[in-house]
Amino acid sequence: MRHWFAALTLNQRLALVAFVLGLVAVGARPTRGSSVRVDADLLARIVAQEVDHVTALDLADWIIQGRSDYRLIDLRSPQAYAEYHVPTAENVPMASLMDRQLARDERIVLYSDGGIHAAQAWFLLKASGYRGVYTLFGGLEEWKDQVLFPTLGPNPTVDEKARFVRVAAVSAHFGGAPQTAGAVSAPGRSLPLPKVAAPTIPSGAKPAARKRKEGC
Repeated sequence: MRHWFAALTLNQRLALVAFVLGLVAVGARPTRGSSVRVDADLLARIVAQEVDHVTALDLADWIIQGRSDYRLIDLRSPQAYAEYHVPTAENVPMASLMDRQLARDERIVLYSDGGIHAAQAWFLLKASGYRGVYTLFGGLEEWKDQVLFPTLGPNPTVDEKARFVRVAAVSAHFGGAPQTAGAVSAPGRSLPLPKVAAPTIPSGAKPAARKRKEGC
């Protein structure tokens, strides 16, 4: 399922848009006094222009910077979340997403294991009027491959070596284990995952702004 959404043709993506919009029309549960308004053309343009996702390395950079201008949502089960999750992520299982009080004007980044649930949640929130919704490109599997267990291939170029050094530093920050081609014994997702403490964010609340470090 890795990269499944990015690999779809434009027609396949638009077909998925139509399918999910149908689900929204049937199953959406707007709050009292509100309605679900769907702009199919707008959603189709967003999908076609590929401006609806955040890469794993970009997200890692945001976390390292201590940015607080986004909200990271893990859509998996509480059990899967407890086993491992991207640092700073909140656990909001797919079934309870629409019951959570998310601000419609905040930046929301969604992820699941491979991407399909995140894509469904993205369409649902977009159709319900949430403006700043994104998905983690490739889902948690991409996070593992690109951040936790990046691999330097055989016969790398000078540029590839330099990039690997930079990515390895990012990986170390998150407790990962960068791999070289000769040392890889198993796919990245089968390697032991680092321990991550759950964020202490009250249910339905926005993350508090982080204080900047002071000093010379």
